[in-house]
Amino acid sequence: MSAARPVVIFTIGTLGDVLPCVALGQGLRRAGYPVRIATSANFAALVGDAGLEHYPLSADFQAMLDADRSIADRGLNLYAMARTFRERYAHWARDWAAEGLAASDGAGLLIGVSNAIQLAKALSEARGLPFAIARLQPLTPSRILPPMVMAGSRERLPGALSLGLYKLIHLLVWYVMKPAINDLVRPQLGLPRYPWHGPHLGRNAQQEKTLNGYSAALLPRPADWPESSQITGYWFAEQSSWQPSEDLRRFLAGGDKPVYVGFGSMVNADAVAFTRTVLDAVERSGLRAVLATGWGGLDGADGARDARTYFLRHAPHDALFPHMCAAVHHGGAGTTAAAVRAGIPSVVVPFYGDQPFWARCLQRRGVAPPALQRKTLDAAQLAEAIRATQQAPMLRAAAELGRTVRAEDGIGAALAQLRAWGLLDPIAPEAPRLRSVA
Repeated sequence: MSAARPVVIFTIGTLGDVLPCVALGQGLRRAGYPVRIATSANFAALVGDAGLEHYPLSADFQAMLDADRSIADRGLNLYAMARTFRERYAHWARDWAAEGLAASDGAGLLIGVSNAIQLAKALSEARGLPFAIARLQPLTPSRILPPMVMAGSRERLPGALSLGLYKLIHLLVWYVMKPAINDLVRPQLGLPRYPWHGPHLGRNAQQEKTLNGYSAALLPRPADWPESSQITGYWFAEQSSWQPSEDLRRFLAGGDKPVYVGFGSMVNADAVAFTRTVLDAVERSGLRAVLATGWGGLDGADGARDARTYFLRHAPHDALFPHMCAAVHHGGAGTTAAAVRAGIPSVVVPFYGDQPFWARCLQRRGVAPPALQRKTLDAAQLAEAIRATQQAPMLRAAAELGRTVRAEDGIGAALAQLRAWGLLDPIAPEAPRLRSVA
């Protein structure tokens, strides 16, 4: 029997934020650790179906985006998004301390992901538990790698400027999280408030053990990162049992591999008009397409529209993408990982956050054309980008990158790193079984 205490992973966001955490949790469970995922209730079934324990955390991004689709139009305005999420986190955080205490009861390790990092850290302080950070995009300061959301298209900046921009982005992150953490979570847990600059600056900042859950084949580890920040490779969930419906199977068998078009958890203020643009682009490209409507980025009834296009709500990328010749998507970390793993090129139409950054990474690796601007997107631009994915050099580069990523064991590397840092309970060996003598 295992003597290990539960590992609790705190994560909030969209499906692309939660699914890699579920995958990491599955790896921990296979290694003998009980795992809890503290996240919003709309992902309870996903967590339970993965064999993990779900604990509720107030932060329903899906409901927020359904209620205000104009958020998509503000997406690449960094400061407008900061104001929006600052208000939303402060609303959700009223319950975080109580919910976090319930989730972390009896735990052995707390892992904070993305905007749940400071909640997990506060709980680790209150309970005296080990703590680690898991990231799906790089935020460890570096002179070599400029910060992803503030460096534009520049691959390199002067070192001092790059470090200064990291300080600025961490101050912006703290501006977003401060009302939730300093005014609610930490006082409710009996912890002192942080100074004005928050936890990210100062002598002991950036020392937490950090797992970066993406592939170094797409984004190499900067040489000036500290030992406390390591790239592990992607965290992919156990292979989905999903199978195409008979209708979709007939469509896939009816011609060459189609291009996938889908924007996952993103929403559009005018999804109907955006879908018309996409359909026009598909026709101009000469390719067939599978369109995934997701949370509302596109609009269409499930099923074949004609011989060229097929609509569906959602399908697991790991199972669907190998049937595709390319993927048009928003550039979220999870969808980017799935396209890379499948060995297919991408066309990225970013909505917000880290998505332009991953678009540039894909372009530099030769597996995507330059990102397209969503607000000015027209059918001719999109059709040209789709056609570019079918050129032989890009197809070869995508296939090669896919082989490299499929050979990696990101979850195994993450577990090995947690053990090397001494953050996981030792697993008690199973007692030998005695054979009875007749």
